[in-house]
Amino acid sequence: MKRVRTGLEELLARPSRLRGSRVGLIANPTAVTPDLTHAALHLKALKGTKLAALFGPEHGVFANAQDLEEVGDQKDAKTGLRVWSLYGETRVPTAKMLKGLDTLVFDVQDVGSRYYTFIYTMLHAMQACAEHGVRLIVLDRPNPINGMGVQGNVLDPRFLSFVGMHPLAVRHGMTVGELALMFADELGLSLDLEVVPMKGYRRAMDFEDTGLPWVLPSPNMPTVDTAVVYPGGCLIEGTNLSEGRGTTRPFHLVGAPWLDPWKLADDLSRAELSGLGFRPCYFTPTFQKHAGVVCGGVEVHITDRRRVDAFYAYLVLIEKARAQDKKKFAWRKPPYEYEFVKPPIDILCGTSDVREAIEAGRPVKKMKDQFESEARAFEVIRKPYLLYS
Repeated sequence: MKRVRTGLEELLARPSRLRGSRVGLIANPTAVTPDLTHAALHLKALKGTKLAALFGPEHGVFANAQDLEEVGDQKDAKTGLRVWSLYGETRVPTAKMLKGLDTLVFDVQDVGSRYYTFIYTMLHAMQACAEHGVRLIVLDRPNPINGMGVQGNVLDPRFLSFVGMHPLAVRHGMTVGELALMFADELGLSLDLEVVPMKGYRRAMDFEDTGLPWVLPSPNMPTVDTAVVYPGGCLIEGTNLSEGRGTTRPFHLVGAPWLDPWKLADDLSRAELSGLGFRPCYFTPTFQKHAGVVCGGVEVHITDRRRVDAFYAYLVLIEKARAQDKKKFAWRKPPYEYEFVKPPIDILCGTSDVREAIEAGRPVKKMKDQFESEARAFEVIRKPYLLYS
């Protein structure tokens, strides 16, 4: 099998585009070549190029901070460079951060879901580069859950937030490079933008097909299978159910102290949720929700990746879990991801319709056709920006 060459590798093969530049790098541990050497070390070693600063997205440049945990500015012990945080006092690169730079390079592995904030760090970088006249180079990487599947509703612009800054489908099926082209065009951003495409990438590839090493993009994204369920698993954050943080199976384990795991597993099995199996279980989170308390729930197993619609499946899971005890179940309250008014479940769903339907007892199943219709419409919208067949 031929290995995919990332945008980073393609840039390093033709480094002349950086010659004479003072460069800032937005990255985390995923910005590596196949031998696991970090982009910062590669760029620092380039002759005629000055790597002057690093920038860290959510979880930090070292991806050691938990979700919703702000990160301060720091110094990188290996390179000696200043590390500016883009998930702390600000999420937008400031004039002070960009001072003296003529090029900003973005190299972060995305996971293919609308909620994952790295793509909005890229969008903020695009806005800042447009304002301050800095060139932006986006180094493309694979969509690990493939670039074919498009699922879930499209975000209503009234629910814009840092977990949804653009009207994307939940599972958008795009790479970061393709998203950069979409953002620039649809938002009318005037900037010097260059996307460095991958070589050998095909849309139908799962991450394992690329031959590239999987590096955790965030502390609770340990495997590619986690990324597969994340378009639904992240919705659990909008409830008082545990999404398995504080366990070794985040987003696969879902539960709460009051849930009957066998009833939940039976209800989900009868719901005909393709590509998934549900094992009744107990687990005890070591941190975050219900830390130190035994939770009943399910472990979500993938039986066929190609058939999984995680967004729909986890909405059904929420519906069935809530039905067991409507008094003990609760929607998470704001603040959440810098939104202080709207319920977290609403900004994750990109609409209040889903929450209101569940509260009114209207089956999630009746919304499935609408989700699929919006996904098909988004497939048409995204088409002009696709770089790979």
